[in-house]
Order: sequence, then structure tokens, then C-alpha cells
Amino acid sequence: FPTDRTTEIGQLISSYLVREKNLEDHTVHLLFSANRWEHVPSMKEKLHQGITIVVDRYAFSGVAFTSAKGNFSLDWCKQPDIGLPKPDLILFLQLSPAEAAERGNFGHERYEISSFQEKVLQSFYCLMEDKTLNWKAVDASKSIEDLHIEIKSIAEATMQEVQNKPLGELWK
Repeated sequence: FPTDRTTEIGQLISSYLVREKNLEDHTVHLLFSANRWEHVPSMKEKLHQGITIVVDRYAFSGVAFTSAKGNFSLDWCKQPDIGLPKPDLILFLQLSPAEAAERGNFGHERYEISSFQEKVLQSFYCLMEDKTLNWKAVDASKSIEDLHIEIKSIAEATMQEVQNKPLGELWK
């Protein structure tokens, strides 16, 4: 469930990201959160059926990006996402902003500017200090094959570990 650009909220977010629309920063943050909340009923249904869900970015990305803008605290940024389903594992694919910029298509969307990415990285490091969450940093500069093997191993071990645990709520 990455940002769903097919819903009305998602379409608004998409037009903002590709610079077709300008939106006030608080509004953008709340729209991203609303887009996540749109998926909660479906996520919970799948989880209760025993289906493992892999989410691209999720709330942590929204908090890191908005707080990197400078006039937002991490706490304010977390508020709209309090109560979302809590992930059993958060994989942080670590890649320097310089290496990320070398990859294809970098710079096409609003936040893909290296100086800003550096601030986002610092926000992620602050979020990773939360020991109530299961953060695992993975070196994303490895080959795709090696990265796949490592992620698969971590994910399988986590799935075994949490299979009988109840669903938690984020930041509660």
C-alpha cells in the first residue's frame, strides 16, 4: 500500500508531487495521512486473514519528509498517524543521498533534491531511536540479489516471531 494515487486524495497528492499543484505544507502532510487511513479497513481485514502486508514507505516516510521542511516538529508530524496498524518490522534501506541521486529518474518529483534528502535522512535517524518499533537498517548499495536475500531472511524471521501476536497501534 504505497501512496494510492487512484483515490481522489491520491490524485491530489500526485498532482502536488509532479508540481502541477501547489499545496500548503500542513495540508500536504494531512493528505498523505488521510491516504494511509483510507487503507486501514482493508489492511486490518487482510491481517486478520493471516495475510502478510508489505508497505512501501508508510507513516514514517511522511513524518520524515514533513519534519525535514524545518518548521514542523516530529511530534506534530506523528499526530495524524497515531493509531494506524503498527508494523512488526520496519526495513530502512540505507543509501546515501549521493548514491540515490545516481539512480534513474531522480529529481523528477518535488522532494528529490539532494540537500533536502539529507535533512530527510536525519529525520529518519531520529525516528529510528524509537525502541518501541522494530527498525532494521539494510545496506541498499548491495546488488539486488544480495539485498533480496537479506530482506527475505529478516522478513521470514520476523513473521515467525510475531505470528501469534495481536495487531498493535502505531505510537500508542
